[in-house]
Amino acid sequence: MTDDYRQDGPRRVGQVKEVTSLANPIIKDIKALSQKKSRDESRTFLAEGLKLVIDALDRGWTIRTLVYAKAGKGKPLVEKVAARTVAAGGLVLEVSEKVMSSITRRDNPQMVAAVFEQRWTPLKDIQPKGSETWIALDRVRDPGNLGTIIRTADAAGASGVILVGDCTDPFSMETVRATMGSMFALPLVKTTPADFLKWKKSVDARLVATHLAGAVDYRTIDYKSKPVILMMGNEQSGLPDELAAAADKLARIPQVGMADSLNLAVATGVMLFEVRRHLLALDGAK
Repeated sequence: MTDDYRQDGPRRVGQVKEVTSLANPIIKDIKALSQKKSRDESRTFLAEGLKLVIDALDRGWTIRTLVYAKAGKGKPLVEKVAARTVAAGGLVLEVSEKVMSSITRRDNPQMVAAVFEQRWTPLKDIQPKGSETWIALDRVRDPGNLGTIIRTADAAGASGVILVGDCTDPFSMETVRATMGSMFALPLVKTTPADFLKWKKSVDARLVATHLAGAVDYRTIDYKSKPVILMMGNEQSGLPDELAAAADKLARIPQVGMADSLNLAVATGVMLFEVRRHLLALDGAK
């Protein structure tokens, strides 16, 4: 299999193994990635789905361990991903459906899953410029919200996502699923509120934060003259005063009806597409 997909230059030789036992130590290690402690210690995470795995490879990510169900054997795309994994020195496991269900915690699992190394971008390396938009999230706690925001950020052409304070883990299985592969396209940053505020003072960008008090209609703000950092608050408590006070503009989305608030991911999407509106057009549109 490796002969057809060899890369130029030296490489480590990977392995292919068949595994049918849930007691296999490698399978146990992969299953443990459902726990944040194991993800943090190994600095890896699990992602599911053939398309997602191919997208990750095409974006320069390297698979540490590829797992595919027996039903995928012989399928050209699965074989190609397996070959690329082996060529890069990774491990390939062909497993039973029982093992795949156990790894993915699904009754009807995807045909392919892969273990990747985590990637974090240091905040000091981020220097917003031109028409860039960065999203800063304060203590986002819901994995589905975070995954949806990362997916939406990718769709709107944002440059990356900055996690401020005690946020949910973007590498959890729930969040990775919700990103639908977009987490492989965007830089992720984690920082403390103090370091974020210090960084904000060092960059030439407009910090726009959503807030209930002292805010203006989000459609009236200038998003064109500087790069924008869009800051969204915690699902329950919103932004703390120290972060809100650092904003150049406080924005609010007008609402009617009985609902007193929007879901965080929905509100972020509404804001983000307004921030990026002058930069977005349908294909072929003038």
